[in-house]
Order: sequence, then C-alpha cells, then structure tokens
Amino acid sequence: MLPAISNILTNNTLVNIAQSTRTAMSIETGLKATGRPAFILMDKNITPETKKYAAAKELIYQLTCLAIYLGLVLPVFRKGGFQFFKNVVFKNKEAFKRFRTLNEFSTYKKLSALPLEERITELHKPKNYKILSEKLKKELANNTSKKNAYSIVKGADELSAILGSVIGLAILAPQVSHITINPILNLFHLNNKHNANNLN
Repeated sequence: MLPAISNILTNNTLVNIAQSTRTAMSIETGLKATGRPAFILMDKNITPETKKYAAAKELIYQLTCLAIYLGLVLPVFRKGGFQFFKNVVFKNKEAFKRFRTLNEFSTYKKLSALPLEERITELHKPKNYKILSEKLKKELANNTSKKNAYSIVKGADELSAILGSVIGLAILAPQVSHITINPILNLFHLNNKHNANNLN
C-alpha cells in the first residue's frame, strides 16, 4: 500500500502540477465553477428559484474568472513576463540566453524531468521537436540536461503567473462579471429583485 502511495506522490506529472502556479489556478478555478453552484443547488434552506439564481450567478462568475485566466494571464502575462525578464531584467543571464521563448523553456523543463527512454520518445514528437533548438535537443537526448539548472527562469515564469493572477482574478474579473452577469441572467429569465434580495 505504502509503495503505491509513494509512487503516486512522486509521479513526475503530479510533481509538475503541484509546483505549477498556472496548473493549480486552472484546477482550482475549474473546481469552483462546478463545486460552488452544485453546493448552492443542494442547499435546502433557500427556495428553488433563489437556488437557480445564486447557482447561475456563481457559475457565470467562476467561468469569467477561468476565461480571464486562460485568455489573459497565461498568454499575455506569462509570455510578456518571460520576454521582459529575458530582455530587460536578466538580459545577460546565461539561463535566459539559452531559451528563445517561454514555450521552449516549458517544453525543455517538462522533457528534462522524464526518464531518458520516455524523454527521447517525447522529444521526437513533432509538437516538441519543432519547438526546441538543436543544442537543447542534444542535451535532452544525451542525458546532459539539468532540470533544476534554470531555477531563475522558472522563478520569473512563476512570478509572472502570480502577478497576472492577482491582476486578472482580483481586479479584472469582478469588473467584467459585474458588467456581464445581469444581462446573462436576464437572457435566461433567472434575474429578479426577489431572488437578489433573498441572498442579501
């Protein structure tokens, strides 16, 4: 039993998920989008109509957060942050010189964590092979890659994701949802003053 649990906890995929801010945020927001409306619908202390209103409102808000995170934080803040750190903050750092784009770094980091045999198989898949430079491909194939050698790049990427999450989810999401929630609820005839008052 213990070896099985140990294998699960030390699995590379699980470790990468646990260490990735973006993955954790995506999972958390996705769970909120399904879990919170579900718990509201199970509440026996409010009327059916109010349940529908509250669950729909929460679902729209969480989907708005997820859309902002996937559409703004990941492509804009992370990629923009990588280029900013690479070209301005750490312009002369060897670690940043080795990677042309965030996608190249992410691919290298993912493959370097794999066992050699599995890594070589993944390396020759077109989606990975086209992204990496020849030098990085050789490192991965010859098992000379060092998965922890570029912590400064990973740290910069995580910082960009965190800053993007704060701006996107704490500042933008409430403003966007404030504009969109009522029109969407009206569209499905779920919005009325009685339901709103019951939640206050």
